[in-house]
Amino acid sequence: MENLIKDIDIIREEEEKSCDFKVTADENTGKIKKLYIESYGCQMNFSDSEIVASIMKDNGFDTTSDFSKADVIFLNTCSIRDKAEQTVRKRLSQFNQAKSANPELTIGVLGCMAERLKEKLLEEEKLVDLVVGPDAYRDLPNLVGKAEAGSKGVNTFLSREETYADISPVRLNSNGVSAFISIMRGCDNMCSFCVVPFTRGRERSRDPHSIVREAKELFEKGYKEVTLLGQNVDSYKWSPEENNKARLDKRATGVSEVIYFANLLESVARIDPSLRVRFSTSHPKDITDEVLFTMKKHDNICNYIHLPVQSGNSRILSLMNRTYDREWYLERVQKIREILGEDCGISSDMIAGFCSETESEHQDTLSMMDLVQYDFSYMFYYSERPGTLAAKKLVDDIPLETKKRRLQEIIEKQNQLSLLRNQRDIGKAQEILIEGQSKRSAEQLRGRNSANKVVIVPKGRLKIGEYTKVKITDCSSATLFGEVID
Repeated sequence: MENLIKDIDIIREEEEKSCDFKVTADENTGKIKKLYIESYGCQMNFSDSEIVASIMKDNGFDTTSDFSKADVIFLNTCSIRDKAEQTVRKRLSQFNQAKSANPELTIGVLGCMAERLKEKLLEEEKLVDLVVGPDAYRDLPNLVGKAEAGSKGVNTFLSREETYADISPVRLNSNGVSAFISIMRGCDNMCSFCVVPFTRGRERSRDPHSIVREAKELFEKGYKEVTLLGQNVDSYKWSPEENNKARLDKRATGVSEVIYFANLLESVARIDPSLRVRFSTSHPKDITDEVLFTMKKHDNICNYIHLPVQSGNSRILSLMNRTYDREWYLERVQKIREILGEDCGISSDMIAGFCSETESEHQDTLSMMDLVQYDFSYMFYYSERPGTLAAKKLVDDIPLETKKRRLQEIIEKQNQLSLLRNQRDIGKAQEILIEGQSKRSAEQLRGRNSANKVVIVPKGRLKIGEYTKVKITDCSSATLFGEVID
């Protein structure tokens, strides 16, 4: 088993370089059984794993960071790119050895990959006992019980109502400073490259009362920052007329009118001025001036927006079904700069080598980057996802070598821009929230400023969870370095 753990740790280190990855923390409250969750992909997946842990905790499980001690292993998966799915398949092949050593071990695949592949996972990955989609987590205790009795199970039902609003998440990887709050689920944007509408279902918004209550509870427990999560937070809309429970008892929600994202954002910001508020992700077609003015009004709403562009060319954007063009996107960026200032952090997602993309259209993406001056970006080359509109209607005709070369040009451009944007901060005084120890030195701490940039400072007498004023003294393309201002 020791050699098995070493082998898996080596694979984990390699995969962490290409895929966001988290595992459960150790929790020992005296429960008999142990649960290990490995989560891949986006912040929504990490948030979902906290919901899963809460459900399982209520059914007799503590969490563990060591899969060899687990009675149940869950892989919460991502399907956004083929590489993410291949990563999970490699992990499952490694867990096969653990299953051989412990036949009573229950292994389940959760999340988007479960929703997309369903029974195929049970047939191909013989060691998998459960396949459960993101709207069926309440059924996990029942399915685990059946698995322990020898029956395999699938539940990938997509709900139009499930938001898990009544479940208090177990903060699996909490630093005690920052926490995610899911405000909505699903996506109605049928981007042609994306599987999310098929794996997470239609948009539905969580009632605002439960969101504000969760944020207040986190603040009372000592958390200093919350991030409001959704596939597209700007399309958040909650109406008592569309919510049966609210119609029956408006007192349960305290809300009688339609609530949009700007209203929700302000409600969370008003909890306390020392509670930082972030949000992700924004779709360019939906981000409104009302949201921007709400951000400007409240100093504790961070001055940062993740605004995925995907491509800088209007024809490619149309093929992607992004429902905006180059000019629309640039107008939104101009409005952000106008209302929130040049120091507002803007990040993006970009796809290199989408179907039929020409060299000049690729250059449009590079020129878009120059115009916007992104602080950082998440960059990938296009990989066709089965079942998407692009897979059905378009031809993946760009050679892999060309995709990789274009991606490298995008990465190099972003590194240049990130360095330029960071150099602008040198000499400035900024407030940062200390989140933890620097990865490189025990004598340094790591925090983030309002624009979502990592700042490294000498430890001194600082404590995790404190706000502190710093002067930025140096930078790299990825990090700011500062000294504390007395």
